Amino acid sequence: MNQNSFISLAFSKQVMFRAIKVALLVGTLLALINHSEKILTMTLSGEDFIKIVLTYLVPYGVSTWSAVQAIKNV
Repeated sequence: MNQNSFISLAFSKQVMFRAIKVALLVGTLLALINHSEKILTMTLSGEDFIKIVLTYLVPYGVSTWSAVQAIKNV
C-alpha cells in the first residue's frame, strides 16, 4: 500500500493519537451537553449508549480526515 494513501496515513500513530485526543475532548463535551441528565441519574438506555458512542466517533472521524488531508497537501 502506498505510504501516502488515505488508509496508511489515517492509521499512522501520529494521526490516530491526535484524533483520539480530539474525540475524547469533543465527544465528552457533546455527550455531557446532550445526555447530562441521563448520565447523572444513570438512566441511559441502550439507544442512548449507541448515541454516545457515535458522539465520540464523529469527532474522531473528522479529526482523522482533516489531519490526513493536511498531510497530503504539504
